[in-house]
Amino acid sequence: MIPHLLAPHVPRAADALGIQRTVAGGVALTFDDGPHPEGTPAVLAVLSEAGVKATFFLVGEQVQRRPALAAEIAGQGHLIALHGYRHRPQPTMSQKAVQQDVERGAVTVESAVGTAVTWHRPPYGLYSPAGLDAVRERSLRPLLWSRWGKDWRRLTTPARIASRATANLRPGDVILLHDADFYSSRGSHERTVQALALIVRELKRQKIGTVLPV
Repeated sequence: MIPHLLAPHVPRAADALGIQRTVAGGVALTFDDGPHPEGTPAVLAVLSEAGVKATFFLVGEQVQRRPALAAEIAGQGHLIALHGYRHRPQPTMSQKAVQQDVERGAVTVESAVGTAVTWHRPPYGLYSPAGLDAVRERSLRPLLWSRWGKDWRRLTTPARIASRATANLRPGDVILLHDADFYSSRGSHERTVQALALIVRELKRQKIGTVLPV
């Protein structure tokens, strides 16, 4: 298996490709696949109540449908990043298609929020060689994750999501969650919202602060 496909799960593969899985300082909470008309506002409410900032990897086609919601995320002080224009695995796309996806996604997101995006995470965490080149040619920085709640699963629970996301947690970890159910099991964002409250509580218990990638 080529390093690009191993990168989400094998630190040495990510290191070999120069793809970050961790950040400096505290823990980074990150959300993929939004903005979602129900999941995103619910996640924002939990984060606001806790006084926590997060990073949202937005999908261009969803931003195009809800530009005001994307702008609201940014307006609340969260970091906006790119997840692509469509939620398609890069290894299945041609070089031209993946280049167009990155460019169209970046333009769509930046137009909605009014600022440039600097971070990118591909759907499913899978970079192709052409995709990684396209991201870097647009001066975007790739960021994967070191902890995940696997919150897209149909039969999981909020407690299980939170436990998985915070197991052996250390400063520098990047936690992957999803504020939308467009590309996962229906209603999964509802479990994520409940799990997020547990995750934030555990972070505070361990006195681990949250950070935005810089």
